[in-house]
Amino acid sequence: LTIALNNELPLYQQLYAYIKSEIQAGRLGAGSKLPSKRKLSTHLNISQNTVQLAYNQLIDEGYVVPSERRGYFVHKLEHMIKLELSETTSDKTDFKEESRILYDFSYQGVDYQTFPFSAWRKLTKEVINEYDHELLELGHPQGHLGLRTSIADYLRQSRGVNCRANQLVISAGTEFLLQMLIQLLGKDENIYGIENPGYERLSLLFQSNGARFRPIAIDGNGMMPEEILKSDANILCIAPAHQFPSGGIMPVHRRIQLLNWANERPGRYIIEDDYDSEFKYSGKPIPALQGLDKSGKVIYMGSFSKPLSPAIRVSYMVLPEHLLQKYTDQLSLFLCPVPAIDQKVLERFIREGYFERHLNKMRNLYKRKREILTSEIARMDVRAQAMGADAGLHLLVTVNNGMGEEELVITALKAGVKVYPYSQYFPDVSLYQKAPVVLLGFASLTEQDITKAIGMLNQAWRATVCKDFNEV
Repeated sequence: LTIALNNELPLYQQLYAYIKSEIQAGRLGAGSKLPSKRKLSTHLNISQNTVQLAYNQLIDEGYVVPSERRGYFVHKLEHMIKLELSETTSDKTDFKEESRILYDFSYQGVDYQTFPFSAWRKLTKEVINEYDHELLELGHPQGHLGLRTSIADYLRQSRGVNCRANQLVISAGTEFLLQMLIQLLGKDENIYGIENPGYERLSLLFQSNGARFRPIAIDGNGMMPEEILKSDANILCIAPAHQFPSGGIMPVHRRIQLLNWANERPGRYIIEDDYDSEFKYSGKPIPALQGLDKSGKVIYMGSFSKPLSPAIRVSYMVLPEHLLQKYTDQLSLFLCPVPAIDQKVLERFIREGYFERHLNKMRNLYKRKREILTSEIARMDVRAQAMGADAGLHLLVTVNNGMGEEELVITALKAGVKVYPYSQYFPDVSLYQKAPVVLLGFASLTEQDITKAIGMLNQAWRATVCKDFNEV
């Protein structure tokens, strides 16, 4: 063996690393005999103990096998399969296009400039000074009682939800809560019905958890009762306050139909995602479906991602009373993943009135942004029309300029504006009627950005209209 030793690492580590690399490279083949400790120590002018330490490490990791009275031999290793990952042209193009984005109509953001940093900073300091070591302790599996109480009070007053603090479970994101529900309700004996179109991550979540699900068609009033019966689903996942992505609000007669369906048989439940319920810009907010439920059939879910920020990973669900014991028996081993300090700060934020004031401010801001967006869309030269109820933080736009959905998205991206294809929200794409429809979220853009972005879209999409006109 020839090895150059240096002073950066202990000698035995250098010797071990060198021999291992020779074995991995195949230069020391299976069955090769290593030099004896005495010969190698003399050759390298190091102690036999150093050689022994290096050999011991190689033996522990399985690279070398000792044989009594014979010495040390290289162990036979399987050939390591190397997976070649090649970059495709489309991937490179996508990266280049993404780097050119000037305006992104993502539905996932909020207005980050108006986050109440001063209040949040003040409350954080107070919580640290007041609670001290409590912030380092493991809390209740369902979450901090003070926060659950504050949320329960807020839900009763603003959403008409019938609940007590002990019914709430707090977690870090709606996806975590849904995974808990799949374990609680069961994945083998149930079929989950999801909206088609709907939240695009929902089908992936059920697939990854091995749960059976069926995409169920919706109409202007929400999930269709006749389609529910065809699906054989017994647990429905719906967003009645503001359906995503259609923007529809489920009227009370359809809500009663779904509750009656749930009450017809045991084992039927409705998981209500109260998505975007805080932002309705005309009239009074429609109370939650859970408030109509008298039989414990509705599991209510909410989040602070849209009212505050997606970075504040606090979501919650309200379990019916009869599921609480089952939850305690099966799932209380899962500790609440939200840090204690975040829970206590959010509790204060709600209890001391900051949350309500922030919501009122954001409703006015988002209403203004929505009005600007719809006004700019109406003035476009490409026969564009905004769709969706007067609620939420996104809307759908039909564009009748001769382009298909994919062409609209690509043309917009080339112009520096990112819009989202309607088709990507269909878990069952066979129900998608090919149409020139895109989704625009507006919360994270400024009012000036909205005006500029729609102007750029108009110019990009208008080019096709002018071209077609000239060819006629």
